[in-house]
Amino acid sequence: MSKVLAIVPAFNEEGSLLSTIDELRSVAPGIDYLVVNDGSRDGTLRLCQEHKLNYVSHPTNLGLTSGVQTGMKYAFRHGYEMVIQFDADGQHDPKYIASLVSRMEETGADIVIGSRFVTEEKPNSLRMLGSNLISAMIKLTTGKRIMDPTSGMRLYNARCIKLFVSEDWLSPEPDTLACLIRKGFRVDEVQVSMRDRSAGESYLNLSRSIAYMANTCISILFSQWFRR
Repeated sequence: MSKVLAIVPAFNEEGSLLSTIDELRSVAPGIDYLVVNDGSRDGTLRLCQEHKLNYVSHPTNLGLTSGVQTGMKYAFRHGYEMVIQFDADGQHDPKYIASLVSRMEETGADIVIGSRFVTEEKPNSLRMLGSNLISAMIKLTTGKRIMDPTSGMRLYNARCIKLFVSEDWLSPEPDTLACLIRKGFRVDEVQVSMRDRSAGESYLNLSRSIAYMANTCISILFSQWFRR
């Protein structure tokens, strides 16, 4: 069994799931994967069953946080040393997984983020303005600059896996990053490139993106008083 598990949360991803898993198995054959079907209403579950993918399924849509927590519990029960969050929509390139694992092993970091902006500049856009604001809030509350706090490609070590299993308030979001940094967890970043989703539509339209950025900044600012 591999020491690394890729958690692949999937909600209505029938158009991209198989190609994502095929590429993951081809490019990174040394790691295991778990598809977490989060109550999909399309053919995602059927594809998992017909193609005998390694999967678990929520009876209803519980959201990304629950999907990642389910994967963390699976990883803990099966003794994995590392977990990587990996999108089902084809945006994440599995060729970078080895670089994230190497960085974690070399530096002893608890979390390694696949970052789009370590060596590349952020484009000028409303979404990137929100990303800059979140980075500034994390810097203000922790003293550490995270260049790509909204990246969903993150590698966690065994210490984090155990914490996610025991603390149900943890989420794969920037406010959790800020909280863990304040608790002494080490976070590093590795430059990656990301692609457009291969099928379907993103949940985050303009209005939802603005609301997400605002809620995240508020949570980062105020969670420090409650999660010491």
